[in-house]
Amino acid sequence: MKLYNTLTRKKDDFIPRFEGKVSMYTCGPTVYHYAHIGNLRSYIMEDVLEKYFRYSGYDVKRVMNITDVGHLSSDGDTGDDKMLKGAKREHKTVMEIADFYTKAFFEDCRKLNIKTPDVVVPATSYIDEFIRVIAVLIEKGYAYEAGGNIYFDTSKIDKYYVFNDFREEDLEVGVREGVEEDSNKRNKADFVLWFTKSKFEDQELKWESPWGLGYPGWHIECSCISMKNLGEYLDIHCGGIDNAFPHHTNEIAQSEAYLGHEWCRHWFHVYHLNTNSGKMSKSSGEFLTVSLLEEKGYDPLVYRFFCLQSHYRKSLVFSYENLDNAAAAYEKLTARIAGILDGSGETDKAKFSELKKLFTDAMDNDLNTALAVTAVYDVLKADTNNATKLALIKDFDSVLSLGLIEAAKRSAEKNSGDPDEDIPAEIIELIEQRKAARKEKNFALADEIRDKISALGYVVTETREGTKVSVKS
Repeated sequence: MKLYNTLTRKKDDFIPRFEGKVSMYTCGPTVYHYAHIGNLRSYIMEDVLEKYFRYSGYDVKRVMNITDVGHLSSDGDTGDDKMLKGAKREHKTVMEIADFYTKAFFEDCRKLNIKTPDVVVPATSYIDEFIRVIAVLIEKGYAYEAGGNIYFDTSKIDKYYVFNDFREEDLEVGVREGVEEDSNKRNKADFVLWFTKSKFEDQELKWESPWGLGYPGWHIECSCISMKNLGEYLDIHCGGIDNAFPHHTNEIAQSEAYLGHEWCRHWFHVYHLNTNSGKMSKSSGEFLTVSLLEEKGYDPLVYRFFCLQSHYRKSLVFSYENLDNAAAAYEKLTARIAGILDGSGETDKAKFSELKKLFTDAMDNDLNTALAVTAVYDVLKADTNNATKLALIKDFDSVLSLGLIEAAKRSAEKNSGDPDEDIPAEIIELIEQRKAARKEKNFALADEIRDKISALGYVVTETREGTKVSVKS
């Protein structure tokens, strides 16, 4: 299997350090708000990667952190405290916010068929470990105390900018609006390991440490959680491309300074999901969540299908028109699978191997999920019996996790008989008007038409198979 390695800037053969075993770390969410679908694109692609490792016969141990303390909005020790901001917004404690949005995150993952990692660690549960590792870094001369905070000294390592060759002046104050100079730093690239002098007077979460009452910086948590659960050597570290600098850069610096040797061989980064106006975020435009897509009638697995039709190293542009196209393609695909559900007889082993190679060749070539989905269509067109086709689709979907067989069964049931009720022509006309409004992305009009249909005693429901209408109960 070849995977693009952000560290080497090329496709490398993926070779784990210990034969047959993969140690995998995934940067988890900061649980101060719902995850938007841009965040979730990374988790979908990481889920596919993990499942393909398992499909290929590896024994995988995947670890993920939950950031419930210490993440500032710039990812560079500046800006607002995201957790504190969430608590103020909802008039709750930080831990109440963390608990609520952790559960919400995993519920979104469930809807998207994203497997929960083997080990999930909230940062607040590892404070003692953070303190222990920071103390070692100070003892080794890689960290220093200044102004009450503990900083990592980037001048003590041979190469800091491992993913991109930044210039130091690029980090000058004034390059990014809202960045204030930290006069405690010896070097512009130094970063905080432990805060005791927080600029947030009402910082809720603080712990005793050798350096005073305080809390950890964001970057230290992933290093410590990974090393504690996966050991001194990590096979692959995953995350969104925006984490490459400074977060993952800082992880490498502190981990290798602590360990004294290379830490992680392979870095897997997923590119952004953009809107027509730029990178998706929680603070600009419509806040796109899985729940919002459901409210607008989209099955979450249609969004997963939409993501898998593009390569993880290409920025993907989200629009409702593009999602509608994915929904239509998903519906047609599952309808075709519904037509072969009665497949019986023996699986043609030779044909199975031949067609399976199309799938594995795609996945082995830098996780090309678009071609892997195409392999499903190739199976449906193949000159072989339905039993072989069904076996192959089930096999591929153990990795793609698109719920293809389940959706096909629902499609078959939908088309198996007459509708329960005779729907009046007036309602059918309104449904068509609503479809046209949604296609034109006029969601206000679509909602207005839905209300008219409701007032006439009918309920409109968007399903994986399309629009359904029924009499109000």
